Amino acid sequence: MKLNDIRDNQGARKSRVRVGRGIGSGLGKTAGRGQKGAKARSGVAINGFEGGQMPLHMRIPKRGFNNIFASDYAEVNLGQIQKLIDAKTLDASALIDHAALKAIGIARGGKDGVRILNKGALTAKINVKVAGISGAAKAAIELVGGSVEVIEVVAAADKAKAKHRTVQKVRAADKEAKKAAAKA
Repeated sequence: MKLNDIRDNQGARKSRVRVGRGIGSGLGKTAGRGQKGAKARSGVAINGFEGGQMPLHMRIPKRGFNNIFASDYAEVNLGQIQKLIDAKTLDASALIDHAALKAIGIARGGKDGVRILNKGALTAKINVKVAGISGAAKAAIELVGGSVEVIEVVAAADKAKAKHRTVQKVRAADKEAKKAAAKA
């Protein structure tokens, strides 16, 4: 075998079909698009369009909803923390919080903080400061002599409710002021 004999297997590389290049090619004139209509023209993306009939994605029933006020926690298991401590990636004597877990890359997302769950075994004594923790995880940390501090995180839902209350108070005050001005 020589270097100039090296080539791909037959059919491994297939050149694209050049449409609209004369009737002799078999794909000339209409270029395989048929006659007229939306699909014969360019720039038409009609995924899910069924010719005016109610499309399938609108015919089938919908279930559930996406709660925009739900708290978003990055969930971390005790077993993951222990694995990182054993691998010397995480210092057991230092405070373990959202920033520390995020720096390692274990707490992804979680705009409302970290929540620790009791999955896996914990043998190291750790000090934790997080937004949420399960009862079993708290008991497991305290059993090995560690400490747990749960910080108060103002969730997006609470912020929205507080803003709504403030707006309602301002509107009520404006109403009272208008009544007083009308009487005077």
